Amino acid sequence: MGFVRRHPLLSALLGLGLGIVLLLGVTAFAVWRAAHTDDARRIDRVDAIVVLGAAQYNGRPSPVFADRLDQAALLFRQDRAPVIVTLGAGGPGDTTTEAEAGKEYLVGKGVPEADIVAVSDGSTTFQSLEAAAGYFRQSRMDSAFLVSDPWHNLRIKRMFGDLGMRAFASATFHSAARSMPTRLAGYARETFAYLYYRLFGGD
Repeated sequence: MGFVRRHPLLSALLGLGLGIVLLLGVTAFAVWRAAHTDDARRIDRVDAIVVLGAAQYNGRPSPVFADRLDQAALLFRQDRAPVIVTLGAGGPGDTTTEAEAGKEYLVGKGVPEADIVAVSDGSTTFQSLEAAAGYFRQSRMDSAFLVSDPWHNLRIKRMFGDLGMRAFASATFHSAARSMPTRLAGYARETFAYLYYRLFGGD
């Protein structure tokens, strides 16, 4: 009996391919697990609730953004933090920013205006969290519940942690992304987005 000797290059490529598949699988599982973990179940209180921005239309939050803001308002009413920080800049032609639209929405929901801080700097997730971290340092704060779509949990916690903050996530599944295909697409995008962040930084 004999055996076919595998070419070294073929073996290397096969090993690389298997490594990539394993890395993607492990990361996808981590994204899924973080999405299904609500840190508010084990953490009673933090310095602030931080809401990641999303689309808004002339000051009216999109359904996805509104669901994030509703979750933040719920945490605030539960006395889980004394302040809500809304994030998000404006785009070309916008009459306001995501942060300001979020603040106005929360005021309309009964959250005192004095307890909401709009941080409008940053046009990407990392830049927005970087601006939030600057506000935290000025205010001598270091812990937050981060509120976004659940599949973002792993990446935003890592980003805010890398910025020196104690980051916890409390997302909601009551979002506009209700269909399974939409959610699966969210998990897939986040798997690659998280790996990109770990390899290259930023977003």
